[in-house]
Parts: sequence; structure tokens; C-alpha cells
Amino acid sequence: MAYTLNRFKELRVYVGDGMLEIDNNFTERQIRGIAIGRKNYMFAGSHRAGERAAIIYSLLGTCKLQGIDPHQWLDDILRRLPGQPEDKLLELLPQFWKPLANAVNKSQAGA
Repeated sequence: MAYTLNRFKELRVYVGDGMLEIDNNFTERQIRGIAIGRKNYMFAGSHRAGERAAIIYSLLGTCKLQGIDPHQWLDDILRRLPGQPEDKLLELLPQFWKPLANAVNKSQAGA
């Protein structure tokens, strides 16, 4: 009762507005990876290794935002990277990436 009475004003606002969530679990889930990663980044080995890890996490996060399977993207670009012209490297970024036609055909044949 004491908890309710101490927060009565806030509870009235919550009950009066059907758009308010009762908790912030959605937001907590969204930032969980960042919070866990923060601890892991301390042990990357060096500042430069931490920067590299951040780049990889950013690229994989971009895949997720673009609706791309990160494993498929990595497999494709790591195979294409050695022969990719330097002026066309941007095409391999997740937001510009298009899988090769033969890679799509292989995945369909194996399914």
C-alpha cells in the first residue's frame, strides 16, 4: 500500500493514458547487447582491436536493420573482397549489397 500511495500521482497518469507501457522491457532488450558489449570491449586487447570490433558490430547491426542475414552477407563479401575493385568497395556495405545471382541460384538448389 505504501508503494501505491507514494506513487499515486504517477499511477493515475499511467492508468489515464492507454498508450503508456507498464514497464520499459522493450527498451531494455534493445540496449542489452550494448550494455553486455561494453564489458566485453574492455578486453579487446588494444584500442585498435576495440575499434575493429566496433566496426564489425556496426556492419552486422546494419545487416540486421536492412533485413539481411549476416552470415550470408559475410560469406558473400569475404569471397568477393579479394577481387573487388577498390572504387567499388562501397557496394559491399550492407546497405548497398546485392547478392550475386549465382550465389542465389546455389542456395535455391541446395534447399
